[in-house]
Amino acid sequence: MASKPVILVIGTADTKSEEMQYLENRINALNVDAVIMDVGVLEPASFPVAYTNEDVANHADTTIQAIIDSGDENSAMTLMAQGASALTAKLYAEGKIDGMIALGGSMGTDLALDCAAVLPIGVPKFVVSTIAFSPTIAAERLSPDIMMILWAGGLYGLNAACKAVLSQAAGAVAGAARAVEKPTNERPVVGMSSLGSSCLPYMKTLSPALEKRGYEVAVFHATGMGGMAIERLAEQNYFCCVMDLALCELSNAAHGGVLTAGENRLTNAGKNSIPQILAPGASDMVDIATWGDIPDKFKGRDYHAHNRLIASVATTAEERIETAELICSRISDANGPTAFVLPRHGIHAWDKEGEPMHDPNTMSKYADAFVANMPKNTELHELDAHLCDEIFCETVLNIFDQWVEQGHIPAGKPST
Repeated sequence: MASKPVILVIGTADTKSEEMQYLENRINALNVDAVIMDVGVLEPASFPVAYTNEDVANHADTTIQAIIDSGDENSAMTLMAQGASALTAKLYAEGKIDGMIALGGSMGTDLALDCAAVLPIGVPKFVVSTIAFSPTIAAERLSPDIMMILWAGGLYGLNAACKAVLSQAAGAVAGAARAVEKPTNERPVVGMSSLGSSCLPYMKTLSPALEKRGYEVAVFHATGMGGMAIERLAEQNYFCCVMDLALCELSNAAHGGVLTAGENRLTNAGKNSIPQILAPGASDMVDIATWGDIPDKFKGRDYHAHNRLIASVATTAEERIETAELICSRISDANGPTAFVLPRHGIHAWDKEGEPMHDPNTMSKYADAFVANMPKNTELHELDAHLCDEIFCETVLNIFDQWVEQGHIPAGKPST
C-alpha cells in the first residue's frame, strides 16, 4: 500500500452527485485519496470523475450508448456491473486502489457486490446501501470481509441523517485502509467449518494439532455467512485444504431453514481441486428464528434454543436421507482428493445419549443414506463412534497426514 491509501468511490453520478462528492470530500479530509467511478447511465457526470461511465462501459466491451439502448434499467445496470467489476479488478491489480466504497439503492448495491467480489480478502470493501442486511441479498453474493451500513435517509438528496451515515462510512473505509493487516499466507491455510465448541468440539483438538504441523487454521461459523465465506475463499484458492466438518447449512437448504449459504455451498473446493475432508456435523437439524413462530411442519419435534436468535429442530429420517443425497450430489464432481468421515453414533453434542436430540435409530438411517449415496470419487471412512469421540479427530488427522505425504497438500511451515 502507498503511504497515502486510495479508495475507489463507486456510484451513479447522474442521480447521486451530491452524495458522491460529499463522500469524496469526507474521505479526502481524512488524508486518504478518493477517486470516483461513475456507473450511471442517464447522463455523464456533472463534476470531474477519475473513471467515467464510458470507461466502465468499455470494460464490458461495449459503449455507454449501447448500454442505454439495451432495453431496460435491469439490462443496463447488469452490463454496468460487468464493466465496473472488471475495471475494479484491473485497478487493484495495477496497484492504483487500496479499497473501495460504493453507495446506492437496490441497483447500486447489486453492482457494488460484484465489485467487492473481485477483490481479495484484506482489501477494504464497504457498501452504503438502502437495502443493507436485507433478505433480498443472497448469501453467495457477499464477500467474506465485506462491510455494510444501512443508508438511512439516503434515497434522494443530502440531509442530516444521510450525512451521518456517509461520514461514518468514510471514516470506516479510510480507517480500514490504514489499519488492515492483509493475509501474508506465510503458512498454508486450512479452512474449517464448525459451530460453537460446545456443540462440535473437534476444533479444540484439530486446530492446535494443525498449527503444530505448520499450518494456519481459519475456522468458519457454519451459520450461513460462514459457509458463504468458505466458498468465496475456496473460489479464490485461499486454502490448501478444506475440513468441512459441519454441513448444517446443507440441511437448512434442503428443508427450509434460515441458515443457508447459497447454491454453491460445498462446490468450490472440489471445482478448484482443493483437498477436502468432510463430515456431517450437525446436519441432522434445521435452524429457525427463536423469536418467530415455529413453522407448522417443525412443531412437536426435538428442539434446542441456542439463544434469542437461533433455535434448532431435529429432522426426520426421510428428511435426513434427502440431506445425505444433497451432500453427496454436491461433492460428486469434486476434482481434488475428497474424504468423508462418517461417525455412525452421532454428529454433535446434543444427540449424545441423555441429550434432547438423542435418536440412534434415525441416526442409523442417516448414516446408511450416506453409505448408499457416497460418490465413487470420495473415500468413505465409517466410524463405530460418535463425532465427539477422540477417534474422529484422529481419523481426520490421519487422512490429512497421508495427503501431505502423498503431495496432495503442501508441507506445513512449523514456527522456528
